[in-house]
Amino acid sequence: MISPLAAMFFALGAIIASFAGVVVARLNTGHSFVSGRSLCDACGEPIAPLALVPIISFFAAGGRARCCDTRLSLYAPLTELLLGGLFTLAYIRLGLVPALGTLCITLALLLALVLYDAKHQVLPPVLLWLFVASAALTGFLTATTMGGFGASMLVALLIAFFFVAIHVLSRGRAMGLSDAPLAFGLALLTGPEFSFAGLAFSFWIGAVVGIIILAGRPRGSRMGVEVPFAPYLAAGFLLAYIIQWNPFALIMAQ
Repeated sequence: MISPLAAMFFALGAIIASFAGVVVARLNTGHSFVSGRSLCDACGEPIAPLALVPIISFFAAGGRARCCDTRLSLYAPLTELLLGGLFTLAYIRLGLVPALGTLCITLALLLALVLYDAKHQVLPPVLLWLFVASAALTGFLTATTMGGFGASMLVALLIAFFFVAIHVLSRGRAMGLSDAPLAFGLALLTGPEFSFAGLAFSFWIGAVVGIIILAGRPRGSRMGVEVPFAPYLAAGFLLAYIIQWNPFALIMAQ
């Protein structure tokens, strides 16, 4: 049975995901994401408040805009379901402790970064450094000892240096420099035991998705495919954080 608090955290995550979508849509456009009516992407009409209820309004309207009957993308409800689920898992794992609040803030910032990167293929510095600061605070609050936090910081620095090296050696063609601080924050969030697993998962997920994209291209096409890496980093490190499994431990045990 789902507890009332777990349901509350799910609803909170869905609401914040909806707001994150607004931030991503309006950031660096000159429009405020604090005030102003949301407009329909298809016809430009203001969206009624009841049509903005996370998840519920999408399915209540049959996946169509009420103003112009245009079919809506699953983008919004899926991100709302995702962050709602992550908030619920965070509550189940940590309980009502100070670190829960910082972890939820970190997850919300991470979602905004992933959505912005997927749309524009760039990570906005303001969101990126807020994420790093929030992840560092979360890592500090969840560390059992200062030595444990120091180890987490060292591993995070090593992973960040790895991404900087890829950027420099490839002259920016293989990896953006902003992926380094993102990986640094994710490693602090995951902790030293599972950071390298998160890194491996990120590249494995990216490889699988890349193969699928290449397989779906028209036969004979030689055009390259540029895809943002932030979604794969987030997926890999969150997977390691959630399942708490390190494949390298099996290798070292043999």
